[in-house]
Amino acid sequence: MSARRRTRRIFVYGSLLSGEPNHRVLARAALVAEAVTEPRFALHDLGAFPGMVAGGEHAIAGEVYAVDGDTLAALDRLEGVPRFYQRASIPLADGTTAETYLLTRAQVEGRPVIATGCWRAHRKETKT
Repeated sequence: MSARRRTRRIFVYGSLLSGEPNHRVLARAALVAEAVTEPRFALHDLGAFPGMVAGGEHAIAGEVYAVDGDTLAALDRLEGVPRFYQRASIPLADGTTAETYLLTRAQVEGRPVIATGCWRAHRKETKT
């Protein structure tokens, strides 16, 4: 199987979620499941989008997609890998793993933490 045809599991938690502005990048991807991470992360509000960092104590809500190589490359471009986000494998609450996009603690310093771990709920609460 070629690298372009092989699929990877990608966990999304912000602007890539279904119904969110960047979801169009996942148009060719298959939704695997709604998912939650293990409680090892922190989600920060960066304005138009969130940033997830490792080493926190919250479970983050999101969706897992099976993406092909072309879609993965498009996601990496959107997320600015490796200059902005880093793609890394993370543990999910169901015992599986998926790759996601993480920021460093320095990148989110001073930005509000989303204690619920849910970008959608946070956006609803903060809409004016």
